[in-house]
Amino acid sequence: MAYRFTARAIAAEVDHANDVMQAGVAEHDSGEGFLLLFMSNIGEASRQNVSLGLDTYCLVTQDQGTAYGCVREVSLSDNVLSLSLDPASLDDLELENAEIEALLDAPEEDIERLREVLAQVLAYGREDARPGRVDL
Repeated sequence: MAYRFTARAIAAEVDHANDVMQAGVAEHDSGEGFLLLFMSNIGEASRQNVSLGLDTYCLVTQDQGTAYGCVREVSLSDNVLSLSLDPASLDDLELENAEIEALLDAPEEDIERLREVLAQVLAYGREDARPGRVDL
């Protein structure tokens, strides 16, 4: 059974000054409660990141749990963001469920920006770490 929550806050930005992209959803406008933050660099991964296996996007949860390349599938339809995560990443993310659904209770322009930036974040890095299905 999927973990379900309502996300009332959405953030999505491409920060060229710091070479970072991020897209996230949070349960509360304050950014508190359950949250998912997807992040990646812009441009080529450094040699060090490649050697450490950090040459892909990461997902961060509310307790700072972090996993790299862990999204197997993602879709956004009818204001519902659905994720399927690699079960091997659950301990790192401090989560119990590999299936997550977020009902997006936010303005349509914020949802469209999330759609745009999340697609870019999840396309970053080595191909074998990218989701098998992206339907944004």
